Amino acid sequence: MQAKETLFADLVQGRAQQFQVPLYQRTFSWTEKQLTQLWTDILEQAELLESGEKASTHFLGSVVLAPSPQNEATFPRWLVVDGQQRLTTLSLALAAIRDHIADAEPDEAERIDEEYLINKRRSGDDHFRLLPTQADRAQFAAYVRGPLSAQSAGGSVAAAYGFFRRKLVEATDPAALQDVFRIEQAITARLTLVAVTAERGDNVHRIFESLNNTGLKLSQADLLRNYLFMRLPARGEHVYETYWLPLQGSLSNDELEQLMWLQLVLDGDDRVRRQDLYAAQQQRFERGEVSEADIEAYIKELYRRSHLFRRLLHPEEEPDEAVRARLHRLDTWQAQVTYPALMLLLDRRERGELDSADTASAMSYVESFLVRRMMCRVPTNNLNRIFQAVPGQLPLDVPVAEGLHQLLSAENRFWPDDDELREKVRTAPFYKFGRGHQRKMVLQRLEESYGHPEPVDFAAAQLTVEHVMPQSPGDEWIRMLSKDVVDGESAEDLHSRLQHTLGNLTLTAVNSELSNHPFERKQGLLEGSHLEMNRRIAATQRWGAQEILARSDELADRAIALWPAPLRGVGRAERSRDWNLAHQVLAALPHGTWTSYGDLAAFIGSGAQAVGTHLANTPGVANAYRVLTSEGKVSASFRWTHQDAGGDVRDRLTADGVRFTANGAADPTQRLSADGLASLVGGGDDDRTDSQEKTAQCAPESQGGETRADPFYLQLVAENAPGRRFFRQLAEDDSPETVVAVRALFARWEELGGGVYHPDSNKFTGASLTLDEAGIPDRVISPMGLTVGCGLGGTAYVSLQSLAVQEPFTDRVLRAEFLRRLNELEGVDLQEKWPGPDPSFPLSVLEKDRNRELLVETLTWFRDRWEGRDTD
Repeated sequence: MQAKETLFADLVQGRAQQFQVPLYQRTFSWTEKQLTQLWTDILEQAELLESGEKASTHFLGSVVLAPSPQNEATFPRWLVVDGQQRLTTLSLALAAIRDHIADAEPDEAERIDEEYLINKRRSGDDHFRLLPTQADRAQFAAYVRGPLSAQSAGGSVAAAYGFFRRKLVEATDPAALQDVFRIEQAITARLTLVAVTAERGDNVHRIFESLNNTGLKLSQADLLRNYLFMRLPARGEHVYETYWLPLQGSLSNDELEQLMWLQLVLDGDDRVRRQDLYAAQQQRFERGEVSEADIEAYIKELYRRSHLFRRLLHPEEEPDEAVRARLHRLDTWQAQVTYPALMLLLDRRERGELDSADTASAMSYVESFLVRRMMCRVPTNNLNRIFQAVPGQLPLDVPVAEGLHQLLSAENRFWPDDDELREKVRTAPFYKFGRGHQRKMVLQRLEESYGHPEPVDFAAAQLTVEHVMPQSPGDEWIRMLSKDVVDGESAEDLHSRLQHTLGNLTLTAVNSELSNHPFERKQGLLEGSHLEMNRRIAATQRWGAQEILARSDELADRAIALWPAPLRGVGRAERSRDWNLAHQVLAALPHGTWTSYGDLAAFIGSGAQAVGTHLANTPGVANAYRVLTSEGKVSASFRWTHQDAGGDVRDRLTADGVRFTANGAADPTQRLSADGLASLVGGGDDDRTDSQEKTAQCAPESQGGETRADPFYLQLVAENAPGRRFFRQLAEDDSPETVVAVRALFARWEELGGGVYHPDSNKFTGASLTLDEAGIPDRVISPMGLTVGCGLGGTAYVSLQSLAVQEPFTDRVLRAEFLRRLNELEGVDLQEKWPGPDPSFPLSVLEKDRNRELLVETLTWFRDRWEGRDTD
């Protein structure tokens, strides 16, 4: 690769040649801000020329060039890897100068054309010295061929050309053309560039990434587009014209980036962040052999889904009336957070998996989920995670709409039921919830529910939310409320409690006229309203506590009818949870033992209620009846499934060797905790505690002295002794909450594609989180290790010395970023100090959910850096 300082004239003058902006480059995007700065620099250099000063030239920046695949010996062609904005801008400035002097100096105008803008003896695209990317090509070519009329289409190219035409008029004396020629000379001979020229064998993709992958210059969508078209050397032109240009024309750059992110989410990546879009999609492509056909298929699918995505942005483009109405309401709600779910529904409908009626029903669940949560003041801080998880969590064994209803109804989704909604409508200060447009939409939907024969045009009406009983009540209002007080509550307290509730709110276009007037005055104004809800208020004799509560109940009934309720008894939403491990460990319960819902939940990383719901609705689970409450009692909600009808539960437990205390509870000494359950899928006979030895001794016994050694149980007992030892030691040194947190961390790490290695050593009890490349021994890396023992509590540590010799973490900046991310955990402060011990922190900090989530995010970042490293 060669680099040299040059002038614009030296770069583009001489024999016929062409600078091609490749398809992977973004379109011309300089705004007036950049143009103004450049013009200021040009004028400064022109003034120096006029004064005769021999000042230094002005450095404009770099241009990176590489030989084009279309290069010819007699007609050199160069790919503009970087610098197209500068070259395009300077070319447009010279075209503006040419057109500015064309009438007065046609020969000079022709000279500028032939020296800088065109290849005179070439035709077609070869006629132009600079050939922009296809989206800009037609307009740029038109300006190079000659000035366009004022009615020409807009765009960045047109704006830049117009900018220079205006500035030339402002800066030059019509009678003194030397002013213009000094400006030309300043552009061509006073602005310097560093031209970096790659050789034919150089990796242009890597060069481009090294210049732009910081994200400071290009958006995530820009970077991904560049990557895609760099991978399409043969099919690029066809794919660009057929799919990309229409796609780029229908969506803004930000919308395109959002669609690219949604495509990743729909394809199963439910944790990727928009700011990591480029890296995530790049890694997907580079995990295997990806052909041009694969890249083309991805862009074609992006193009197909762009039509669906536009319906979220522009609901009026949706052909079905019922679906269109729901999309309009969600758009009014500004519910961009629901896009993963909405895109999934439109996508499944297009694939024929559900019809428009089912799509509308499913969207009504999404709307209800949002509205009911707002009305009941459920925090919105986890909505992104909830809806991003929908494609990955949607049940596969039920219809789509039904599955979405079931998923959103999960207990950890907090979708308020009818009882909670009714109570909140009566008592909660609705006016203080959500955003103004959301409150207005709720009232609008309630008004529409009356089905008035002449409904109000809400789009045209200038309606606002009105308090019937005013926020600042006068004496008449206080006197009226005094008649409603009970239990020592004052009229002022009663007003404060009811003023912002839904029952006291309505919509009106005459808010200022209603003001704080007494109810009798408001009645007349409300009576003439076109809104049915206002006429009903006006028909009331007075407006006190009883009337407000009565209207709250009426509106609650309508809200319940409008917005569907969640399903009951769904339990927790689990991310593609495989309950097989729970089934296995229950099947392995030794004779004379029992466990609790909480123990089993902690063992698999779920919740007690989810476990109970699963066992109650899943036939054929061995020993399900041996899961009891934490007090050792049979749950009041326990029922045998039809296939498992098995008589009295206590009799069955007694037959299985479970003893009962005087108060009827199962013997607590026979209870297996989460760690006890883990030991059933742990190691062999060595290293057992006394209690484990006792459990093992009674495991093969049964009534009548027959052996009950289950083959599956014996297989489980033969595996993973170090892992069992690790958790047993951790349980001795730390709290049960820490044990559960570490189990959850290991589960999340394995979901990310990592492994957990327990060294088989009597001298060391620990674990290492590992990543490997197809099992190649010298391509294994560990972001973190864990140690337990010595009664000091579990510790997590980072072996920086090991990381420092493994790519890509030989880069000290990456290691520092890894520590910085870890230090975001509360209670963690790691520093890189050599020589010295590995930086560490106690495992107890993982008991906090937020710390655990931050650690998983950091480990995801680590995995992404590892998988994206250069392995050449």
